[in-house]
Amino acid sequence: MELGHLAAFVGVALIVIVTPGQDTALTIRNTISGGRRSGVLTALGVISGQLAWALAASAGLAAVLIASREVFTALRLAGAAYLVVLGAQALFAAIRGRPAGHRLPQRRGAYRQGVLSNLGNPKMAVFFTSLLPQFTTDASFVALLALGLLFCTLTLGWLTAYAAAVARAGDLLRRPRIRRALEGLTGAVLVALGLRLAAEHR
Repeated sequence: MELGHLAAFVGVALIVIVTPGQDTALTIRNTISGGRRSGVLTALGVISGQLAWALAASAGLAAVLIASREVFTALRLAGAAYLVVLGAQALFAAIRGRPAGHRLPQRRGAYRQGVLSNLGNPKMAVFFTSLLPQFTTDASFVALLALGLLFCTLTLGWLTAYAAAVARAGDLLRRPRIRRALEGLTGAVLVALGLRLAAEHR
């Protein structure tokens, strides 16, 4: 792989990664609810989903998914519904307030939420399938997977930094009014992202 192609890929990847989306919103929401550990577990779940998409794209399986309109649409709607459910749960929790004991179940489910959120976003299949081949002259499985792994590593670093920053402001965010306001905001964002995903057409 040429150094110029690698540098260009890193630049494009960073732009995509730092642009706020459903993975960022979910990481922030779970960090607010369960602390840094929940945020990091969410990030690891997101990366697990990305790894699955990277493997599928490198092996050509993602292209098969994209070619099937029915499967692609079903996955998109399932992912959208999951985001709406998570967002609605956050909104309801913000309205009624949460007991202190909510943290532990949130931590146990944080990784799973990250995985399902990312796997339920078929745009990742389109993204990896269309992006990776543009930055390598060797479109082999190994070359494409290496770029996918690099993207996942950069994403993990970014989301982990987000979780650390939100957790560092823990004393402020633990104030009931602020916590509920932020949880309500992230819940609304998740619902909006889910509705937007459901309304999109290829």
